[in-house]
Amino acid sequence: MDTSYNEPNRAQTQRLKNLGRLTDEELRSPIGEHWTVAVAIAHIQYWDGRNLGVLEAWRRHDVPLNQWAKGETVLNDVLLPLWRALEPREALAQAVKTAEALDRVVEDLTPVEAKSVAAQRSRALDRSVHRSEHLDEIDRAVGSS
Repeated sequence: MDTSYNEPNRAQTQRLKNLGRLTDEELRSPIGEHWTVAVAIAHIQYWDGRNLGVLEAWRRHDVPLNQWAKGETVLNDVLLPLWRALEPREALAQAVKTAEALDRVVEDLTPVEAKSVAAQRSRALDRSVHRSEHLDEIDRAVGSS
């Protein structure tokens, strides 16, 4: 089983950790009309946390991974007020904690488990793509390279 997603996941988690260098003002910088850097971080945390829960439910209770895809498209709008209310540093701390936990779970999957997850919901394995999309937006918003 190809586990090439583990290193990119770790790399994007490190990028997330590196956001600790940002000032509180930078964490409140706008990204688009409704989002801020902190909201983007909370968004990453939510989706990593959801994938962590999906994998745990699948492992413990054999809940099909695709069962969790229903209603995903509206959740960002529903959760926006909650994300905006979070303290930026807390959003960052929780995002890092969740990303690290998810990375560990994904890395600990057996080859048989990883193959099954990949067949049902590959995005639960490779979180680097989603993280990097938003981390790139954050870099642009705060003028990072």
